[in-house]
Parts: sequence; C-alpha cells; structure tokens
Amino acid sequence: MVTPDLVQAAYDALASGEEERIARYWAQDMRWMVPGHHQLAGWYEGRAGFLGFMAEVGRLSGGSFAMKPIAVLTGEGYSADVTHNEGRRAGSPEGSTSPYDFLNIDVVHVLKWRDGQVVEGRGAIFGDGTARFDQFWSQLDADGIRHDA
Repeated sequence: MVTPDLVQAAYDALASGEEERIARYWAQDMRWMVPGHHQLAGWYEGRAGFLGFMAEVGRLSGGSFAMKPIAVLTGEGYSADVTHNEGRRAGSPEGSTSPYDFLNIDVVHVLKWRDGQVVEGRGAIFGDGTARFDQFWSQLDADGIRHDA
C-alpha cells in the first residue's frame, strides 16, 4: 500500500545519493517525464536515466535546487505530492530574481508504484510556473545568450 511515509522514504533515499537506498524505492525499469520545452524536458528511461537527469539538475543549478514538501496524497498504486521548488542557475548573479536565474514554483509529482517502488513519475506545473520552469532550464538567458549545457 502506498502511504505518505513511503513517498517520503523514497524522496529521502533519493536525497541521500546512496544507490542501495535508492534501489529500494525506485525501480530499475522506472521512467520519468519532465514537462516543458527546454534542454531537460522529456522521458528518462530506467533508474540510471532518472539519476542522470537528477545529476544534471544539480549541475545546472550549482547544487542549489531544492524541493520543499507541502502535501502528499495517496491511493491504490499511486501518489501525488505537492512541492515548492527553488533553485538558482549555476553562475547567475546573486540576488537576481529573473526567471532565467532563479526558480520559484510549485510542482505536483504523480508517481505510479509497484511492489513498494516507483515505476513511473510525471511532473506537473501550473499557471505561470510552466513558463518560469522553461526559462530557468533554457539554454538561453534573458538576453538570448546561449549557455553550455
């Protein structure tokens, strides 16, 4: 049965970076959908692909990306968690609130579970958060200057 404690344990394992803990909650054959129109958008296949995506999030945000849990809903084989996500683009000017430099949005993650492990995840972003998410992960800054991916 999927419970809020199980969802939190899965995210805690992910945050630990410990492969053995991660493998307990995130299936080897999992897939993950990142919404949007930017360099990170699309499907990531397998746990290794998902962890590669997470590493890229860390690199592009200079390790500043953080998700603060707000609420968790659970049902038979599914969970939905609401988080507040913040981050600063690596190398951006300190204090800038430009959506190209600073991410500040609410997100819903819908997770499909099998035998206590996440087998599929999808992010959903609402309102102007979708544009902010695209701008933050874009390879172009507000002046149209391309950043290396």
